[in-house]
Amino acid sequence: MKLSVNIDHIATLRQARLANEPDPVYAAVLAELGGADGITLHLRQDRRHVQERDLDLLRQVIKTRVNLEMAVAMDMVKIALKHKPDQCTLVAETAEEITTSGGMDVIPFAEKIEEALQNLHAAGIAVSTFIDPDSDQIKACYRLGIRAVELNTNAYSQKANTPYAHLEIEKLQKAAIYAKKLNLRVLAGHGLTYQNVSLIAAIKEIEELNIGHSIIANAAYWGMQAAVEKMKSLMRS
Repeated sequence: MKLSVNIDHIATLRQARLANEPDPVYAAVLAELGGADGITLHLRQDRRHVQERDLDLLRQVIKTRVNLEMAVAMDMVKIALKHKPDQCTLVAETAEEITTSGGMDVIPFAEKIEEALQNLHAAGIAVSTFIDPDSDQIKACYRLGIRAVELNTNAYSQKANTPYAHLEIEKLQKAAIYAKKLNLRVLAGHGLTYQNVSLIAAIKEIEELNIGHSIIANAAYWGMQAAVEKMKSLMRS
């Protein structure tokens, strides 16, 4: 199973003082040295953490894959077309949220998603959507021509230490199996930590996890490279 490390919160720390450090690009290089298979960053419309400069430099420096999370908006599509990340993950985004709060409801935004999808695919950029583990959402993605979905693991993460964790795992596994039957690539992420990642990593249909906050938090103690190595080790075991 692959790991894409989200470096947003390195940028959050930098923007807290509007300073030049810590540099998320430097952190991304260390993550790669620790075994990351890709780097994820969310360029928000309000630019609260990641900046376009970060995307520009990452595209030049990163040796693995760059996954750009973005809202379904044409100004963001234009930025993606300019910098050409390997993949764009379409996410629901609101100004009020602290972080991405839930999966995208694909169905009512199908027309906007289709327009973004056509532009990105024409440029050779792969497209994924961040959705809740729901068969209707998966089916809607498939019908639009999206060939990868990232399943939202937040509900599982919130219940990981409760008797209800297995119910959320079952939902995720069922969604992953259904997506695979439609020949979609299956990714997952949101709220995953060193303590709860193992059960998600055991779902064989999921090929990649996107993890950020927990790795960044523990990098403050162990260093970025070691924090990524530890996560990769838990995913393998």
